[in-house]
Order: sequence, then C-alpha cells, then structure tokens
Amino acid sequence: MALSLDGLASGLDTTTLIRSLMQVEAIPQNLLKNKVNATQTMVSALQALNTRVADLATLTTKLSKPESLQLFSTAGSSEGLAVTTGTGAAAGSLELTVKQLATSEVWVSEAAAEWGGPGLTITAADGTATDITAQSNSLDDIVAAVNASETGVKAVKVSAGKDLDGIDQFRVQFTSSETGAANSFEISGAGVSAAPIREAQDAELMLWAGSGAEQTVSSATNTFTSLLPGVDVTVSKVSAEPVTVSVQRDAEATSKTASDLVDSLNGLFNFIATNSSVTAGTGGGTKGMIFTGDSTARDVKQRIMDAAIMPVDSKSPSDIGISITKDGKLEFDAEKFSKALAEDPAKVETVLQTISSRISTVASALSDKYDGAITSRIKGQESLVTRLDSQIEDWDRRLSTREATLKRTYSALEVELSNLNSQQAYLASQLASLPTNNQSK
Repeated sequence: MALSLDGLASGLDTTTLIRSLMQVEAIPQNLLKNKVNATQTMVSALQALNTRVADLATLTTKLSKPESLQLFSTAGSSEGLAVTTGTGAAAGSLELTVKQLATSEVWVSEAAAEWGGPGLTITAADGTATDITAQSNSLDDIVAAVNASETGVKAVKVSAGKDLDGIDQFRVQFTSSETGAANSFEISGAGVSAAPIREAQDAELMLWAGSGAEQTVSSATNTFTSLLPGVDVTVSKVSAEPVTVSVQRDAEATSKTASDLVDSLNGLFNFIATNSSVTAGTGGGTKGMIFTGDSTARDVKQRIMDAAIMPVDSKSPSDIGISITKDGKLEFDAEKFSKALAEDPAKVETVLQTISSRISTVASALSDKYDGAITSRIKGQESLVTRLDSQIEDWDRRLSTREATLKRTYSALEVELSNLNSQQAYLASQLASLPTNNQSK
C-alpha cells in the first residue's frame, strides 16, 4: 500500500514547519529586542528628566544671585526722567532740578568748494594738538582724514548751495564723538575758517534746591550713574522746577518670582510622579510606568525636595509661604509671602536665595552633561543598548545558520522519502507480477 503524500515527497509543509521552528528558536532574541525597546524608552524618559532638571538648575542659579530678587518699580515725575535699578538698589525718593543737558562740541566751516590746504589741527580740551594731513585739499579727503584720526572728532560734508559762479558749495561739520566738557576741541590751521556753533558741556543736576544742602552734580553724559545706590537716572529735558525720582520695592514682581520657582519645582515633581504611577489592569493586574520603582527618578525628587524645604537659619520656608502638601507637592501662599515681604524684605530675599542656591547645587550635580547622576545613568543605559544590539546581531547569525541547517535537513529527508517511495513502488510492482496458485479443495 502506498504512503499518503500531501507534499512532493513527505506531504509536509516544510516551509511553514521551519518558520514555526525558527519562531521558537528566536524567542531569546525577541526577548533581547524587547529589552532594547524598554531600555531605549528609559533613555528617552531620562533625557526628558535631565532636560527639566537642567532647566531648573539654570533658573535657580539666576535666582540665587542677590540682584535677581532686588525688584523695584521706578518712576520720574517728569517725561524727561528715566530711572533704572541695579545691584544694591533700595527704596527711596529724591527731588532734583535738571539745570542743563550734556552736549557734544560742534564746529562748522565756512562754505567752500574745496579746503584751502591739505591739513588742519584739532586741539583737545587738555591742550593736546593733533595735526591732520589729507591726501589732497578736496573736502572728501579732509573728511576722510578727520574720521580716520584718533582725535574723537568726526566730520561730515554738508551741501551749502552754489556760489555766484554756480559752483557747488559745501560746509564741513566737526562733532565730538562723545558729550561732556572734557570732549571739547578747537579747529585751527585750516585753509578754510571754522567756528564753534555749540560748546561741549556736562549735564548738571541741582539737588535739594533752595535749601542749605543745595548741591550741583555733573555727568559727562545725560546718565547719572548710581545717583542713588543701585539707581541710574537719565535726563532728556531741562526742568525749571524740581522733579522727583522714586524707587519702590515691586512686591508683585518678587511674589511672581517665588511663585514661578514653586511652579517649576511642581512641574518637575509632576513629571516624575506621572511616569512613576501604577495603574490597575484587567484581571486584577497592575501596570507601572517607566519610572515605577526607578531609584534614579526617586533620588532626583528626594534630593531636590530636600533642598527646597529644608530650614534656612532654623526657619522653615513655610514662614514665607512655601510649604509641602500631604501629596508631596509644594504650595505657594501668595498672601503669606506678601505679608512676610512687607515685614522683612531682607529675610525673604535671604530665604529665596538660599533655597535657590541649594536647588541649583543639587540640580547642577544631577544634570551635569559630563558626570551628572542622570547623565551617568543615561550613558549606562545607552551602553546596555549597544551590548544588547551586539547580542542581537550574534543571534541573527546564529538563527541564519540554524535556518539553513533545518532547510538542508528537511531537503535531505525529502530526497530520502522520495527514494523510499520509489523503492516501495518497485517492490509493489514486483509483488504484483508474481504468479498465483489456485488450489481447489
């Protein structure tokens, strides 16, 4: 009886069979691939965490500087006053009278078609004389030579119509590059006469006008630097009557700075919490997010939280309105902060600067791009991916060899079965040709 054959020889779907066997053989490699995917997901999450911590480090580094919290609102009672504050500023006010503005020296030559000669002399306020020689007596060359000099004087050619013969006339204007009496100058030795039309002068303010303490202060520019501690005043208009400069602490801006710090911290904590949460699955199972049980994420939150809530000079940050809630987040009480700021601005600044400095130190150490704790963890995970990829490549070669072996084995079986089938058919035909004896009983 012949064998039942579904295929060419064996009746087996060897392609499907080999594919199924290879799927079993590839289980270890698939586990490695799954681990690579999980590790790459962890790397991405750690990189996002590192970015947030680095941003926090940048913010708190800025806030840890004294000037970052010295926020003031400034005002001038005249449109001709501009007030700016810097390091060391304090609240206060001052009355002043703007007697005169700072100006630059200006000389103008008479109208001419060309300079009377190839040179001129510029004498500075301190008596230093500089001889300037141009390439020719053309006005353009004179202007170029003056502008190329280091006298602090600039020249420009200005059209002045035509003379009676219809020849174009020009004047040359000479202007000191900077304002102030110390930048005055004189033009002499010129082939064309020149005369001053505006003298250089300092800006002058009168303080406490009409009192026994009346005093005049001057500046080479229209900006009086540190007229009050940390306060610069720029004037742009002379005033006949006293005007007032006022500087007040900007409590609203300071409160927003503290609120933004708390918001930044909570943003980081929320990111860690969201990626560390555990959710209930079907059948009573649970599923954890990427940071669930991760020591690095847990350490980041704990270290930064400690830096934020530890006492400052034995005083809790809650005294100025920054406290921790029962669910592990920070809370900012704007009303309490404003009250503390009004009572003791220096204390509030000290607390905020200390907290910011501590957070900056911790966050910088965690996110440093060379040896930060998070960075080191990222590098470790990336190295793991590299090693796993190498193992996966080894498995590719191993599986390829295994598949080739299976194909050769099943091909050999098909050939052997084909030979056996041929032998069976031959034997069956021989048996069929044998004579039969019929014996009657």
